[in-house]
Amino acid sequence: MSNSVAEAAIGAVVLAAAVTFAFHAAQPSGAVPGGGTKQLFARFPSVEGIAVGTEVRLAGIRIGSVTGLDLDPASFNARAAFTVRSDLDLPEDTEVKIESEGLLGGSFLELTPGRSEFTLQSGDEILDTRGAESLFELLMRYGVVR
Repeated sequence: MSNSVAEAAIGAVVLAAAVTFAFHAAQPSGAVPGGGTKQLFARFPSVEGIAVGTEVRLAGIRIGSVTGLDLDPASFNARAAFTVRSDLDLPEDTEVKIESEGLLGGSFLELTPGRSEFTLQSGDEILDTRGAESLFELLMRYGVVR
């Protein structure tokens, strides 16, 4: 009898966890209800770790996602297309960089607004970019690996 009570308790915990995950997955992902998005572009030497669907964040908050990646045949740079919420008037000197969530985490695009009076419009390209640094490059820079 005590075995079936323990099994029922474990089953209830698993069921509660599944409902919690389902509820979290159904939550909106940073989009403005009834609002739109605007498309922006940025060029990087490498977009390693970034894929279509990758989050775009501002101050740690998801404000959009990567919608496309392409190679510029003239410069051999990667061109990332991404959307951001249209209610955000980002200054034209905004910086975009590829950030990592940690050693085992994924990557995302982080926007850092500048101070310009002029704002980015849909279709504009952000010129101030920084690509991701690999763990190996960081270790070499600080002399851990030679």
